[in-house]
Amino acid sequence: MSVSYEKLIEERVDVNAAVGRVWELISDPRRMSEWSPQVESVRLRDGHETVGVGTEFTSLNRLGELTWTTHGRIVRFEPEQEIAFRVTENWVVWSLRITPLPTGGTHITQHRHAPDGISPYSLELTDNYLGGQQEFTRVLRDGMRHTLQHIRITAEQDHGLSRLT
Repeated sequence: MSVSYEKLIEERVDVNAAVGRVWELISDPRRMSEWSPQVESVRLRDGHETVGVGTEFTSLNRLGELTWTTHGRIVRFEPEQEIAFRVTENWVVWSLRITPLPTGGTHITQHRHAPDGISPYSLELTDNYLGGQQEFTRVLRDGMRHTLQHIRITAEQDHGLSRLT
């Protein structure tokens, strides 16, 4: 059986706030529940006190009535540039990369990349419980746009560029 899925999903947004402010918001995965429509909560795993490469965490996720837990490990942590984590259950790597804009604002790119494919376990669950690959990809893209817009709103709310001048 051949399953079709997108190896890379990407969404972007420009934010009217400095890179440091945006990094402050995105550099801790525990804050993801503030923005993502699927993430209910995130907690660092036992033995992990700070966030950096190797930090492990557990997420509680929800889509409609369905809830599930995932386990992540930070694989890239470059201050004021990128945070990326790999999800154990499905093998995908999620990342948020930020770059400064000439205006003093920040460009954010969110990726969901499947460099090693998607685990058979995850493919089966997606097909049986999440509407199939195509529908779930649509849901993921919508969720990414929602997440980025909420990060933008939070970053701009009290720390927009007008406050920096």
